[in-house]
Amino acid sequence: MKTPEALVLIPGLNCTPALYAPQWPALAPGRQILVAETTADDTIAAIVERLLAAAPERFALCGLSMGGYIALDVMRRAPERVTRLALLDTTAKPPTPETNAPREQMIALAEKGAFDNVVTLLWQKLVAPDRLADEALRLEVRAMAEAVGASCFIRQQRAIMGRPDARPVLATISVPTLVVVGAEDAITPPDEAREIAAGIGAKVRYLEVPGCGHLSTLEAPQIVTPVLLDWLG
Repeated sequence: MKTPEALVLIPGLNCTPALYAPQWPALAPGRQILVAETTADDTIAAIVERLLAAAPERFALCGLSMGGYIALDVMRRAPERVTRLALLDTTAKPPTPETNAPREQMIALAEKGAFDNVVTLLWQKLVAPDRLADEALRLEVRAMAEAVGASCFIRQQRAIMGRPDARPVLATISVPTLVVVGAEDAITPPDEAREIAAGIGAKVRYLEVPGCGHLSTLEAPQIVTPVLLDWLG
C-alpha cells in the first residue's frame, strides 16, 4: 500500500496549529504532517527557508491567509519539492501603503502593551458577520492569538508587510491546486481568490464557501475538510 505523501500546513497570522484542528483527524491517518514555524522570523523569505529545512524532500503544501503568502513563496523558491498546493483565504497581491497602514497601527498597539485590543479588533474582520456572536469560535481564535503573543505577532506583521508580489508565480504553478475562500471573507475577498485561480489556470479547483469569512478551516470544517481530503487524493 502506498504511503500517503507528507503534508505541510502553514498557519495564518496570529494562528497556531489549532487553525487546522477540525481537519487533523481526517488528514493525519498514515500521513506525516508538519506544521510550519511562522513565529520566529520577520520576513517571508526566512520563514520559507525554515520551512524548507524542516520539511521532507517532497510534500503537499497548504496555507491559509499569511500561510498562503508563504506557500506561494515556496512555489517561487522550490517548486520541485511541492506535489500539490492548497491556498485558503489568501491573496497573491503585494502589500500597498493602504494595506500596510492598519498593520502599522496594530503593531503600534501591540508595542504599547495593548495586544488584547488588537485581538478584539481583528475578531471583527476574521469571521462572517453571522459568526461574531459564536462565543466558542471567538474563544478558539483568542486562544491562538494568546499562544502566539504580541512579539511574534509583530514579527509576522512585518513579514506580511514586506512580502513580494506573488502574481508572477501563479503562471509557473503546474501541480494540482485547490483555491478556497469564504464568500464573506472581508480580509482577502473572493475576487482575490479568483485572481489566483485564473492566474494558475490548469489543474485548479476553486471553491467559494457560502456564509464563511476568513477562517474557513474553523468556520466551515464540514465543507473544507472533505475538500482537502479530495485534494490530497
